[in-house]
Order: sequence, then C-alpha cells, then structure tokens
Amino acid sequence: MTTVITTPPLQFDGRALIDGKRIDAISGARFDCISPVDGRVLTQIARCAEADINAAVTCARAAFQDQRWSGLAPAQRKRIMIRFADLLLAHGDELAVTETLDMGKPVKYARAVDVSSAANCMRWYGEAVDKIYDEIAPTASTALALITREPMGVVGIIVPWNYPMIMASWKIAPALAVGNSVVLKPSEKSPLTALRMADLALEAGIPPGVFNVVTGFGPEAGSPLALHMDVDCIAFTGSTRVGKQIHVMAGQSNLKRAWTELGGKSPNIVFADCPDLGKAVEAAVGSIFFNQGESCNAPSRLYVEASIKEQFLEKALALVPDYAPGNPLDQATVMGAIVDQMQMNSVLRYIDIGKSEGAKLLAGGEQALRETGGCYVQPTIFDGVHNDMTIAREEIFGPVLSVLSFTDAADVVCQANQSVYGLQAAVWTRDLNKALGVARALRAGTVHVNQYDEDDITVPFGGFKQSGVGRDKSLHAFDKYTETKTTWIRIDSPV
Repeated sequence: MTTVITTPPLQFDGRALIDGKRIDAISGARFDCISPVDGRVLTQIARCAEADINAAVTCARAAFQDQRWSGLAPAQRKRIMIRFADLLLAHGDELAVTETLDMGKPVKYARAVDVSSAANCMRWYGEAVDKIYDEIAPTASTALALITREPMGVVGIIVPWNYPMIMASWKIAPALAVGNSVVLKPSEKSPLTALRMADLALEAGIPPGVFNVVTGFGPEAGSPLALHMDVDCIAFTGSTRVGKQIHVMAGQSNLKRAWTELGGKSPNIVFADCPDLGKAVEAAVGSIFFNQGESCNAPSRLYVEASIKEQFLEKALALVPDYAPGNPLDQATVMGAIVDQMQMNSVLRYIDIGKSEGAKLLAGGEQALRETGGCYVQPTIFDGVHNDMTIAREEIFGPVLSVLSFTDAADVVCQANQSVYGLQAAVWTRDLNKALGVARALRAGTVHVNQYDEDDITVPFGGFKQSGVGRDKSLHAFDKYTETKTTWIRIDSPV
C-alpha cells in the first residue's frame, strides 16, 4: 500500500523579496508557475526585470555598507544561520511538497535529500565560520604581515531548477556566513522554495536587505544581475552555454568574480573485475534515473568492458521497471516528472536523435502518463552507442543512459576524456592500482571508486574543462566569496 501526500492547498506567494518585504515587480508583470506533476497553475510569479534588480542590489549594498550583517561577530552570524537551518527542517514537509509540485521530483527525495541537504549546508557553514583563522606571513622581524579574509560585498547568485534548495544553499550559505549580502535569482521554472527560504531567513534573524530574491527569466533578470556594476561576484549553476555568457557579462561590466558550475556528461566505467557487479548495475541505473536524470553529474555515459557487457545489460534491464514514472506525491514513487513541457520535448528529441544515428533502443524512449497532463518520460537505455554520437556528447538532462564498450584501461580513458565536460566519473574494479591509475588519468573534478555519487558537504564539488570554474561545498567555497587582503606593518625595534 502506498501513501499519497494530500496536504491542504498551500498558499504560494510568488512575489519577490527585496529589503525584507514581499513585493510585486515594479512593472506589475507576472507569469504562471505551472506544475509538471499535472499541468495545474500553482500561482503567479513576479516577472522581475532590470529595475527590480537595481532595487535589490541597492538594498543589498546598503545592508553591506552599514554592516548590519557583515559587522556581526562570526559567532553571532553562526547562531542565526543555525537557527535558519533549524527552520528549514521545521518546515521540511511544506518545503518538500512545494518542491515536488514546482519541479516534479518525488516527494520522498525532496524531503529526505533536498530539505535535509539544504539545512545541513546552512548549519555546516554557520558552524565553520568562527573556526577559520587568518594568517601571519613569515616575514623578517622588521615587519608584521597580516593576511585576512574580507567579504566581497554584494554577491549575485543564479541557480537552476533541478535542485532548487540544494543549489541555492551551496552558494547562499558560504556567502552569507562570511558577511556578504546576497541577491538570488532562482530559475523561473522552480522559484517557490527559494522565496520561502528567504522568508525563513528573515524569521531566523538575517536582517532585511541581506538576503534578497528576485524572480524572473534569464534575459530579463539574470543578465542585469550579471552585468550590474555594483555586484562584486556572480555565482551561477546551469548550462555551459549560459555559463559562458555569464563570464562574458562579468568581463563586460566591472570584471566581477564569476564562478560557474556547469554541465556534465559523466563516464561510469565498469571493468570485468568489478568487485560487485550487482552493486555496479544498481548504481548505474539508479544514478541516471535519480531526479529523472536531471542532474549535472548524472553518469549518462556507461562504459562496460566488452567481456561482461551482455551480462551487465541483462541485469540492468531487469531493474528498469522499478523506475517507471509515477505520481511524485506518492511516497512509493522513485521517478517523477520532467520539470516542464519544454524540457520533456528536449529529452524526447534527443531520444529520436539517438535512434536516427543508429543507437539501439533497449528500453523506454517514450512519453509516459500522458493522461495526467504532466511531463513524464520513460526510463530509457541505448546500447551500441559510440563517442561521436550526439547522445554521447551532449548533455540530455533526462532519464537517458548511453551504453558503450571498451577493451582495456587505455581504451576507456581515451574514450571517457573525449568530452568537453569534466564534472564527475566512476571506476569499478577490484584492482587498486588500476583504480588509482584510471582515476588520475580521468579529467574530472570527482572520481568515484566502486560506488557512484556518495557525497558529503566536507568535499569540494565542481569540474574540469567546460564543467565550470570554482568549487562549491567544503571550506574551499569560502575562497569564492572573500577577498584576501595583506596588511604590512613596519616594525622599528626599540631594542
């Protein structure tokens, strides 16, 4: 027996939050927030534009200048951020259902993964900020050289729709912890939890003007934020195409720091001496279909050594029915809805391209649950894929797995590295030398060994090549939102 969440209708407030107040866009423009679960309109969202961005940045700058937040002792900011984390957990059911209705992921994961991870991130950076020490350089005795971290000022943040709470938290938490003011633009496809998080931040004690949320479309709201002359840093997660534009806009404006976490086409490499083939199969299937395949680090290229490929595929295909799309509000559902009609059509187009280029469709490949009015795609597996095929090169961002084969370590490393991306990878082998050798040879920010996607806030996340610049998570994230200052003091010894 399954349990379907039947909460009373939530009252969604789609207005922006600027200087501690919920307000409409200055123009009065709005757009519909449509649920991919069943096509219903959840609410209307403020369609912010350049004037709204200017207002938010002005408030953020004023908050930074008068030090209502940056002037607090780190221990004070810590206490407020921990309170913020506690409030996220206290409102966890509301946030999870909101996230599910807004972008389609199963509610069981929205609650257990997204809410928990966002709260843990806030708490961890809050706890960390009063434990980071500055430095004294080893100069001659005639000088005292202090090396200190200072907050940048106003940080603009643009996040995607696939993990709205987690992606926002990875950037908001370290930026706020060190004393910056923030202007967050969530994706127009999933803005509701970002707005609710901002309400809770105020309740926790983060002063008005320190954490602002502007809603709207990329060209109308995102571009003015990236181009703004009074924004000191822009942090972005999203597609590589838009990430490149962010870097250009940063250079065209005030040469603001630009940090981009971008796309991926992660290789998952299974050698014949894999220590647990069943576990490798479960990880390969579960990781690509998790979050409907809408993950930048999804292991969408599966390389299986030729001698075990047929055995591997037999086991994998047996698991596919377990990932049939279902009602995301049902606690038993493990694969929900694609975020919207446009993204669903894009995934289906890639499936058609795969078939037209000669890949062999083994499972799925069709739209599902049409009668619901929602956006669902069957879990899909292609065999006979080659590196030069579109589905092996381009990020699909949907539940589509491409299976390739290889003969030895040198062969698979060459194939795996033939990508413009370098976000994550995995190696399955019982040979430690092979595991370490292949891991070192792979051009990726994270390489998993005999597992996929185990994670912790203590380790950095980011990629090589066109998978982005900079790292989220861990203490390394503080480097993105602080300036390093040297203060050189001359000492004339009296003795």
